[in-house]
Amino acid sequence: MRKLWLIFAQTVTISLAALFVVQLFYPQLLPSHNKSLVVKEAPTNTTENSAQPGSYSVAAKAAMPSVVNIFTSKKAAQSAENPFMDDPLFRHFFGEQQDEQQSQRENSLGSGVIVNSQGLILTNHHVIEAADEIEIALADGRTVPARVVGTDPETDLALLKVNVRNLPAITFAQQENISVGDVVLAIGNPFGVGQTVTQGIISALGRNHLGINTFENFIQTDAPINPGNSGGALIDTNGNLVGINSAIYSRSGGSMGIGFAIPVSLVKQVMEQIIRQGSVTRGWIGIEAQDITPELAESFHMKQIRGSLIAGVLRGGPADKAGLRPGDILLEIDSREVIDSSTMLNVISSLKPEKKVTVKIARNQKEMTIPIVIGKRPKPELARNEE
Repeated sequence: MRKLWLIFAQTVTISLAALFVVQLFYPQLLPSHNKSLVVKEAPTNTTENSAQPGSYSVAAKAAMPSVVNIFTSKKAAQSAENPFMDDPLFRHFFGEQQDEQQSQRENSLGSGVIVNSQGLILTNHHVIEAADEIEIALADGRTVPARVVGTDPETDLALLKVNVRNLPAITFAQQENISVGDVVLAIGNPFGVGQTVTQGIISALGRNHLGINTFENFIQTDAPINPGNSGGALIDTNGNLVGINSAIYSRSGGSMGIGFAIPVSLVKQVMEQIIRQGSVTRGWIGIEAQDITPELAESFHMKQIRGSLIAGVLRGGPADKAGLRPGDILLEIDSREVIDSSTMLNVISSLKPEKKVTVKIARNQKEMTIPIVIGKRPKPELARNEE
């Protein structure tokens, strides 16, 4: 009996030792009793253009490679030269520090949109204004220098060029397909955090009288637009360019749900002129105009509020030569109705210089037509308050 008990004890000891060795060095040989948690998983998207219901990822993927980050730098403003810098002893102790301060540069950032595969990029004029150096950070990680092809401060647009080919150019939307209530995405580089996509709708079209640009025909959107988004793309749900993000209404400096973008129709018009001639040429007649208010309409015995009041006429300008006078009310220009001063400005600017057109005016409660030869609009600083 004792012998059997020893054999049993030895057998158990050897078995436990063998199990310990197998578990330590060959655990895969032992059966597993762990129960894994079983969960339901959605199928993986197998096609490149597939997206979750309600997602705008396809539109974002289509447009994001066409949106770039823009970094500009300029020399920092220098204070008046120190009169002691001519002193050799002073320069010995403080010269290096002064040189270092003078070498400092101011940096800023914004966004841009590739509009041509051969290296043309659109952005806002205020993004690159007064910049000494411009660098473009492409979506693929490359950073390249850029030069200015031309700018249009009156619409706040600028066209840049980089020496890179085969770039992913964005597709332009059709202006007639853009409506209030359409979902739009804003793409840019807000606060320098990196490329960002925000979503909203088109809140209004044709916004003007904002005092932002000379020529205003903004798309208003509640898609968040923040500092650094300027010059970026506003796209539709197909990834097509609807406008160039330009400005925000804000009391804090951040987005408050009211942003403005330059519409694609105006963007295309300005871009094509810059490509052809390096600048934008607009019509001009040399008047100062103001909107018709209810009080003015009553004083002029007008039945309805329409047109634009000529408050001043530039001596020797096209309007002066044509016989227009202060107090005349512009009703039509080249058979196009004048609603207010903003529409008047846009109509005249769209006309080619040297073109002869007729204008309909109201003078002394009588309507008449007068021929006028359109002039060329002077530079912005000379035509700030005149048309």
